[in-house]
Amino acid sequence: MNYRELLKNYDVVRQLSLLQLVAYFAAWFSNVAIYTMLVQFNSSAFAISVVTAMHFLPAIIIAPLSGAIIDRFRIKPLMITLLSVELAMTLLFLTIDSKEEVWLLMIFIFIRMASASMFFSTEMSLLPKLVSGIALQKANEIHSIIWSFTFAAGMALSGIVVNLVGVKWAIIIDAFIIFTAIILLININFKIEIIHTKEKIISLIKDGFLYLKQNKLVVHLIVLHSSVGLTIFDTIVTLLAKNQYKYVISVPLAIGLTNAFRATALMIGPFIISNWVNKERLLYIFIFQGSAIIFWALVQSNFYISLLAIFFVGFTTTTIWSFTYALLQEKTDNKYLGRVISYNDMIFMLTTVLTTIFIGIMAELVSLKLITLTLGVLFFLVAIYYKWLKSRI
Repeated sequence: MNYRELLKNYDVVRQLSLLQLVAYFAAWFSNVAIYTMLVQFNSSAFAISVVTAMHFLPAIIIAPLSGAIIDRFRIKPLMITLLSVELAMTLLFLTIDSKEEVWLLMIFIFIRMASASMFFSTEMSLLPKLVSGIALQKANEIHSIIWSFTFAAGMALSGIVVNLVGVKWAIIIDAFIIFTAIILLININFKIEIIHTKEKIISLIKDGFLYLKQNKLVVHLIVLHSSVGLTIFDTIVTLLAKNQYKYVISVPLAIGLTNAFRATALMIGPFIISNWVNKERLLYIFIFQGSAIIFWALVQSNFYISLLAIFFVGFTTTTIWSFTYALLQEKTDNKYLGRVISYNDMIFMLTTVLTTIFIGIMAELVSLKLITLTLGVLFFLVAIYYKWLKSRI
């Protein structure tokens, strides 16, 4: 089955894919505005890293609760509510006018990303109930390609918009995009029967943790998937733009172009290597990922060469994400999908937060090159971990 056949034969997958396209574009479109705002406020490296962490911290804190909510309530009304909260928080970004209000920005980002995280987990727990096997893997790949495309288009177009008309207008446009996503969602009809449990939320949370305790392979797959969190380079990209690239190009364009090149590779990669990758060859993908990050570290002082390097960094990341996610979904019982997906997102986001805070703290002590080299080496350790784990899958 190819992507076209999947979208042709599964109407709901096609409709959800369009929804993802719009919703994820909105999520990335405001990021350049936020980071540009921080640079305009002359924020420290640590402050930038904390704001970046606020994009991921909610998933860690609310994961047990969100997983139980996903398995307990009807999916469509839940998703509409979550998008509405995202819209409200985005509009509140317009109230931030000074460095002293950055703490308020962090709160708005936290609430918005808590909703976005639960929305993402809801979708990812829904997919295995719609399709299975190779169709599920392809659906995950479509999802990750859309994520990558919207990351590239959102960052690139936002960089241009912020550069031309400013931060405030970029945020207003972002709010209109989220509103469009809500309209699309309202018009989607799920053609499957979703079984809703009557168990209490607390019981669902306890039962979910017990399931993990009894299924060690699921836990290992969650840890393996979390390695993608080591590729969260927003802080590094922002600091490079602030400290080095501003002498070559404007800060918003430097941030937008760097992320756009990486995201283009995230989108192209699956089309080239997804049919080649299997459980045996995934080991080499981890090794390539680490090598690409090390190459970027060595050339990132040159803006134009670094654009080529960041392309290689993104080339295999989507495949790692989608393949490890499919492994986890296939090894999880349907009854526990909402909770397991949420716990998976919790560990993934914990990895991203720790990576982000590590970058923010170390940026005050050592060079960005050394920090990036360290992240590249960590992927060689992930490759060793996977080599040990693959015989158990």
